[in-house]
Amino acid sequence: MIILGYISALVIGISLGLIGGGGSILAVPVLAYLFLLDAKYATAYSLFVVGFSALVGGIKQHLKGFVDWRTAIVFGIPAMIGVTVVRKFVVPMLPDVLFTIDEFEFTRRMAMFGLFAALMIPAAFSMLKKRKVDKDDENKEVKYNYPLILAEGLIVGGITGLIGAGGGFLIIPALVILANVKMKVAVGTSLVIIAFKSLLGFFLGDALTLEIDWMLLTTFTAASLVGIFIGSYLSNFIDGDKLKKGFGYFIFVMAVFIFYMEFFVK
Repeated sequence: MIILGYISALVIGISLGLIGGGGSILAVPVLAYLFLLDAKYATAYSLFVVGFSALVGGIKQHLKGFVDWRTAIVFGIPAMIGVTVVRKFVVPMLPDVLFTIDEFEFTRRMAMFGLFAALMIPAAFSMLKKRKVDKDDENKEVKYNYPLILAEGLIVGGITGLIGAGGGFLIIPALVILANVKMKVAVGTSLVIIAFKSLLGFFLGDALTLEIDWMLLTTFTAASLVGIFIGSYLSNFIDGDKLKKGFGYFIFVMAVFIFYMEFFVK
């Protein structure tokens, strides 16, 4: 199971390198079902893996000129606050059993993984949907709806803190709609936001409240990062759009699997 877990970490990285996103959403199920980690630890370790993976992608996008740093700061700061508050104060306070109906116990794990699986579905659809590129993009002026951007940042940060996923499928549409940012720039900027909010949430929250297995975490992350470079190389020979569509279906199947494992299998 452990060997399969590390192979899965490599596959997560390869998928990120091939299609530029989405792969890190598999970190939580891999950590939970192959490494048998508790929900707190699975989501915490996922933040670390997601953060470093996004950082590598963000640096690559910055070098290509596809990162809007002003937008990253405006959106990123409330997102960092949201994820840090949730990881440091909210998650540790959650009881193992949230409520009971007759003999059915609704646990913290069910809530965290249930929300995670629910948000995997729009993530899957975002990968299945073909993005429209506006040819008049270059002439558009970037406008900022500050109150909405700040609110969205806090909400996305809080969700990231609960489920341990980057939330790119929430951030990218927000940047395009609320800040009128070009799609390519929105993708690059979202990677920078994901990197900083995930890593800060982990180091200011989980690293201070949990006993971290650094050997497991760094090895898993290293395998994922190696996978990113393999995936980037393979992307020269593989049709990314077809792969992205197939991966979208796979994420949808994984969401159903998580629901089944958490709510129907004891």
